[in-house]
Amino acid sequence: MIDRDGYRPNVGIILANGEGRVFWARRCRCDGWQFPQGGIHREETVEEALYRELYEEVGLVSAQVEIRGRTQDWLRYDIPGSVRRANGRRFRGQKQIWFLLRFRGHDADVRLDASPTPEFDDWRWVEYWAPLRSIVAFKRNVYQMALTELAPLMERG
Repeated sequence: MIDRDGYRPNVGIILANGEGRVFWARRCRCDGWQFPQGGIHREETVEEALYRELYEEVGLVSAQVEIRGRTQDWLRYDIPGSVRRANGRRFRGQKQIWFLLRFRGHDADVRLDASPTPEFDDWRWVEYWAPLRSIVAFKRNVYQMALTELAPLMERG
């Protein structure tokens, strides 16, 4: 799915543990680190996409997390370079609803190989604001907006 402005709908996931640290993962076949994220299928709600992506990328199910909140509006970023194509249609970037989840499981529950094509090959817990220092530049503004909007929910629990 691509909207009329050229953005693919997507969910972003900030997974926080009991110590207030967040899940930070390294993408396979590169040295880039990011939060889990992924596209929303045509017949899927945003929340259904959240749980599907959480399982595919991190191996966790809904019973292992608690939704603390989500961004009120879509946050957008453009992918640099030439116009991309998906399913034969041109697109310029992603629009995302970001969720803050509280992890209720154990570190051993995380499975990066839950999908036949894993997205990540390593992960760690980092301080809440640390991702802003190492995320690729074209995603930094969206990360800043999502972390800022959801930060008050970290303090309440």
